[in-house]
Amino acid sequence: MPNLIVKLYSVIFKYQQKHLLQSLIETPESTKPNPFGITSRPSESIAASNPSFSDGVATKDIHVDPYSSLSLRIFLPDTAVTSSLSSTYQITNYGGYSPAEGKSHRKLPVMLQFHGGGFVSGSNESVGNDAFCRRIAKLCDVIVVAVGYRLAPETKYPGAFEDGFKVLNWLAKQANLAVCGRVGAQSHMFDSFGASMVEPWLAAHGDTSRCVLLGVSSGANIADYVAREAVEAGKRLDPVKVVAQILMFPFFIGSTPTHSEIKLASSYFYDKTMCMLAWKLFLPKEEFNLDHPAANPLIAGRQPPLKCMPPTLTVVAEHDFMRDRAIAYSEELRKVNVDAPLLDYKDGVHEFATLDVLLQTPQARVCAEDVSIWVKKYISLRGHEFSY
Repeated sequence: MPNLIVKLYSVIFKYQQKHLLQSLIETPESTKPNPFGITSRPSESIAASNPSFSDGVATKDIHVDPYSSLSLRIFLPDTAVTSSLSSTYQITNYGGYSPAEGKSHRKLPVMLQFHGGGFVSGSNESVGNDAFCRRIAKLCDVIVVAVGYRLAPETKYPGAFEDGFKVLNWLAKQANLAVCGRVGAQSHMFDSFGASMVEPWLAAHGDTSRCVLLGVSSGANIADYVAREAVEAGKRLDPVKVVAQILMFPFFIGSTPTHSEIKLASSYFYDKTMCMLAWKLFLPKEEFNLDHPAANPLIAGRQPPLKCMPPTLTVVAEHDFMRDRAIAYSEELRKVNVDAPLLDYKDGVHEFATLDVLLQTPQARVCAEDVSIWVKKYISLRGHEFSY
């Protein structure tokens, strides 16, 4: 069983989250629509970005869509700039790292990360998500791009899902702009405000042919959608290649309850009541259905066929209300010969590896290490590690 501290924090978390969900449910519909959207709640504790390799990882925030609040936080581990073959890096006048032009740069895989929060809360800039992404960037030796997708109910389905795929397309655009830069055209590419359209950290260090998706809770639903869209897009995403995805505590549900959804209906952190409220806030009223494609990964007719999906690591916890459906999805992937291992943690609770108050527990550290061990076989070096 989870220890006393976990149980106490679960009580506090559920009280606060249910209060948030209920207040959002009771907000008059006329005040909800917001095409621009929001990516965090006022109550969320935010960690400031730091582009100067604090704790071995530099971070920066960028806004990538003029028509919405969609934003990104980029996590660049210092291994990208401290290799013996890389030029010695310097911190520029603005106080952060800027890649030197005309120099060799180590290329790292790119991981798109989607935070949890039941589609209605959480943030890519939150204290917990910032710490988790730093850990993953260092353990996996990757550039983590944490996606600040739009939250419900201000932005209903499919807004968050579309934001996820929009970032993947943006990543492909960045990779192509970087190629243009290497042939001397980069300096002539500016947006309507006169700013360069090229993101320098990704241009210098990102290897999009080794792209991984990682989703936590509701973010896992988004990651799985983005993976499906990437399969459908095929070569249209070149040079981006999604080589693997990691689904941590997926926010899956369905109309026919599983054993865990019955047994753990009042479980720790996210329980049945909270999940139902979250789905009512996320799905448009006319589309509300627990077998909606966003909710249930195993409904008949979902495309593309499961055999086309990338290698998929699924992480579940013993005391997670949603565990059984995630396990079933993993089993279906294995049946069609997709590499889809399952990591099942005894005494674990929903999001035990990503919640801020649980990040320093031994179990959370072990989980992150286990994830890094698996993903490294799909992001091992391809071609040249350095570019000029």
